[in-house]
Amino acid sequence: MTTPVNAATPTPVAAKTATDPLTQLTSNFQSFLSLLTTQLKNQDPLSPMDSTQFTQQLTQMSGVQAQINGNALLQKVADNTGTGIATAVGLIGKDVKAVSDTADLKAGKAQWTYNLPSDAANVQVEVLDSTGRPLHAESQPAANLKAGDHVFTWNGKDMTGSNAPDATYTLRVTATDASGAKLATTNYVQGRVTAVEQANGDTLITVNGSKVSWSKVKTITDPAATTTTASGGS
Repeated sequence: MTTPVNAATPTPVAAKTATDPLTQLTSNFQSFLSLLTTQLKNQDPLSPMDSTQFTQQLTQMSGVQAQINGNALLQKVADNTGTGIATAVGLIGKDVKAVSDTADLKAGKAQWTYNLPSDAANVQVEVLDSTGRPLHAESQPAANLKAGDHVFTWNGKDMTGSNAPDATYTLRVTATDASGAKLATTNYVQGRVTAVEQANGDTLITVNGSKVSWSKVKTITDPAATTTTASGGS
């Protein structure tokens, strides 16, 4: 069973504004320190201020700050739960199709799916390393020029015939139609989800060893219903 998934965009955490509690507390704390400093400078040497009162105020402000920070941490946990990680965990063990230009080369195999929005007259695929240097390039056969999805599998050999090391590589597809106009292609990775993690506020899933934002997932397939199709170059 394949379930189409709309591009899920995590709900952004609201930016801090002038009404943010921690911002207000910081402002009040700075004002308190300024007033305290002024009072200490101008106090009567024969009748010094009672330190107990402002010590209690400092303690109260510290307590409020700790509570605000605690609330902010709880809110962050709630945001992470509500914006993907809890849902993404349910993808573990599922087969997915996600928008991605990168795939991992393992045991002499890296695989992508590219989509053509309409029939093409020519399709050129290139595999790039982490520096953007092309390692492999080839034209696709006529069977892979029709509109729709086409699987491209790279055997890990570069242009000299040497085996490239296991790593993450990028697929670049250049397609033109009969008039020579460039077609807007989209690359995907497909495979089983094996892990989920949170990084820099984004929820990432691991597909065939590659990390992809869960918001890029387009379809979810029950492994029991998965069928294997092969097409594309090698």
